[in-house]
Amino acid sequence: MPIADRRLIGKRTGPTICEYTWKDVVLYAISVGATPRELSFVYEEAQGRLKVIPSFCVVPAAQIFPLFDEDIDWPFMIHGEQVIRLSKPFPPEGKIIQTGEVVDIFDKGSGALFHVKMTGRMPEGDHLYDAEWFLFYLGAGGFGGDPGPKTVNINPPEGRGPDFMITEKVAENQAILYRLNGDLNPLHLVPEEAQRVGFDKPVLHGLCTYGFATRAIINGLLDGEVSRLKMFKARFADIVYPGDTLTTQGWKSGHDIIVQVKTERSMVLKNALAVIE
Repeated sequence: MPIADRRLIGKRTGPTICEYTWKDVVLYAISVGATPRELSFVYEEAQGRLKVIPSFCVVPAAQIFPLFDEDIDWPFMIHGEQVIRLSKPFPPEGKIIQTGEVVDIFDKGSGALFHVKMTGRMPEGDHLYDAEWFLFYLGAGGFGGDPGPKTVNINPPEGRGPDFMITEKVAENQAILYRLNGDLNPLHLVPEEAQRVGFDKPVLHGLCTYGFATRAIINGLLDGEVSRLKMFKARFADIVYPGDTLTTQGWKSGHDIIVQVKTERSMVLKNALAVIE
């Protein structure tokens, strides 16, 4: 496995223009579990206009993802954390001017942690979103770099039940749907590739689980008002398989929501915090 190349720090992409339509918005919604009961997410002529799930921003953002190295073995690149920040809701179709940057590369010993940030603005210049990826490249550590900041644990308040809880079944074909958004890592589809990394079978995209959680926050606590979600960050703590059941819970404290997502086996999203207005 190649050692991470710190010369990539500061590498930029863009600005480039991304154009999307309502079909891209609806595909994303379906790929993170939206059903016909959520017409505002899946029907282009929904009363009051088609709404865009805020985590959709990761789809156009991925189009300008900086290429680290042509030798990267992508099934060994595991999603560690994700952060999104929204200045305004996405329109149901339009154009975005986007840039990307490799912010830093941390040495975690057993692997390298890539911190990558993408930013999107409207054509008229208004800021739309920031999206940050923290990707763990298995086997690429040990280059003597900075280990990075320590994690600050975010836990629910003791002795208090969640303010919302939503349980949903992940479809057996969910990863097939999600990869149509542009994440074609074979780890999520090809059994041999998943087994090569050490998994029994293909795993669900971490960002698909993240999208399920975003939907749950909007439906469970925000009455479907996508404009109220301003930030959502989460750590990917364990894998999800297509066919699993996801339970998303949230504890509200002012403008903050502490979020946890678990399957039948384990906690899969933790250290998660959403900021709302």
